Amino acid sequence: MMRPLLTTFTLVAVAAIAACVWGDGFDDAAATIDEVDLAQGIQDLSADSMGGRSPASWGEERTVRYLQQKFEALGLEPGNGISWMQDVPLVSLTADPDMGAVIQGRGTANRLQHASDFVAVTERVVEEISLDRSDLVFVGYGIVAPEFDWNDYEGVDVSGKTVVVLVNDPGYATADDALFNGRSMTYYGRWTYKYEEAARQGADGVLIVHQTGPAGYPWAVVEAGWSGPQFMLAEKGDAPLVKVEGWLSEETARTVFAQARLDFDARAAQAATRDFTPYEMGLNLSLNLRNSIERSTSRNVLALLPGSERPEELVIYTAHWDHLGTDPSLGADSIYNGALDNASGTSGLVQMAGAFAALKKAPSRSVLFMAVTAEEQGLLGTAHYASHPVYPLDATVATVNMDGLNIWGPTSDLTIVGYGMSELDDVLQTAAEAAGRTLAPDPEPEKGHYFRSDHFEFAKRGVPSLYPDAGVQDLEHGEEWARERREEYTRDHYHKPSDEYDPSWNLEGAVQDLRLMFSVGHSLATGEAWPNWREGTEFKALRDEMMGYDATQPTED
Repeated sequence: MMRPLLTTFTLVAVAAIAACVWGDGFDDAAATIDEVDLAQGIQDLSADSMGGRSPASWGEERTVRYLQQKFEALGLEPGNGISWMQDVPLVSLTADPDMGAVIQGRGTANRLQHASDFVAVTERVVEEISLDRSDLVFVGYGIVAPEFDWNDYEGVDVSGKTVVVLVNDPGYATADDALFNGRSMTYYGRWTYKYEEAARQGADGVLIVHQTGPAGYPWAVVEAGWSGPQFMLAEKGDAPLVKVEGWLSEETARTVFAQARLDFDARAAQAATRDFTPYEMGLNLSLNLRNSIERSTSRNVLALLPGSERPEELVIYTAHWDHLGTDPSLGADSIYNGALDNASGTSGLVQMAGAFAALKKAPSRSVLFMAVTAEEQGLLGTAHYASHPVYPLDATVATVNMDGLNIWGPTSDLTIVGYGMSELDDVLQTAAEAAGRTLAPDPEPEKGHYFRSDHFEFAKRGVPSLYPDAGVQDLEHGEEWARERREEYTRDHYHKPSDEYDPSWNLEGAVQDLRLMFSVGHSLATGEAWPNWREGTEFKALRDEMMGYDATQPTED
């Protein structure tokens, strides 16, 4: 059945009307979201006893059991038939850390050290794979984007070769709003896209040049994330895969360009212009990967509050429970506790479920609370659900994702990653105005946060998805202080063992944001609106087709 296509005006009106007629104890239910319980949940999930919550580990067993018990205690129902779990078949490849790489040419041989100079993995499930004197080709940003009239591969055959590419996209490098999206990263700037495109072009290998600014995180994040077990979905589909996916540190990349008798800065600057053409570097790469292979099954945890009138329609809240596990080689502090990322969001998910469960009457639509696995390994848990949905995607009204809550205190604003992309902003705007708050776009759009969390797996299949983040207008300390705290966390704690719970955290801001997200979900679950993407977004056509909308017909008023 075709869903009604609503204009922005109608959507906001529905949300406003719903706000006036709530008689289900909304205020009392919202008040159940509190700092004490939220803090306890963060401590429980990020404790050393959880082992860093790596998928398919003893830490997973404790984590999913803990979450199931919490959801059961709230009186919710299993979200996957009679089960609280959705199995996610995974395979992990662990490359020998003693691997080395040699880049030869121009009469020289440059031996690279794993971790300090480069990292490399393969998505092909094989025990051993090699590159033998694979020619290096510099292809700029490695982008083919017809809508931007851009093709970095034009005029070059990279079949069987290794491409060297820059991270992010030309808009970031030039800060030109007329080029791609200016400083706001597009999906073409994400490393996932660059590997995918290189495979489509027939390349055997890819080396992405890491730079902290355009990547959005330091080399230490790459080193940690691309070492040890690399998880991937066991079901890969038919998409092509390169043999080797890797990164070069910026310092190493400069050495390699110098070895090729090229000026790195000059070549990078040229790559951000339409005058760029790809070229052979006169160098070749030899690399051998030896993998140990393990197959396992991880789990998404699903809890359902059935709708009272239209239970077949639902709103989904997501948060990823996983983190990076334990690395004994790190010494005394070897556990990646992941307190902010994402014990905070997962504890917030339990709080959200508690608020909905506390309503005097269940909303008209069902609400699904989904704690997903393997986000840190590439959004794998959500990707599996989106490919194998328990509830049809055309019956899913919207998703709300919680990945890292505000630990620094209340703000007058709320950041929306991907602000302006969907009509969910209108529902949130109504709720924010009622709470005396404002909405703001991502202050760091160059980091590509929109493509780095679980909502994206729903978005790229057409489901409108909201991704809130901490605001920066701190009520006590101001904007500059708030931005400094965010930068400090990224620099010193993101994807490091030091991401631990701190009793000095001010979770008043997290509670403030969660209550606002509760208001949004409540509006959607009690109303009849079907929010859509804005015109011009890359996901709207998918949603229109999914829902049976005819773009040639006028919308309803």
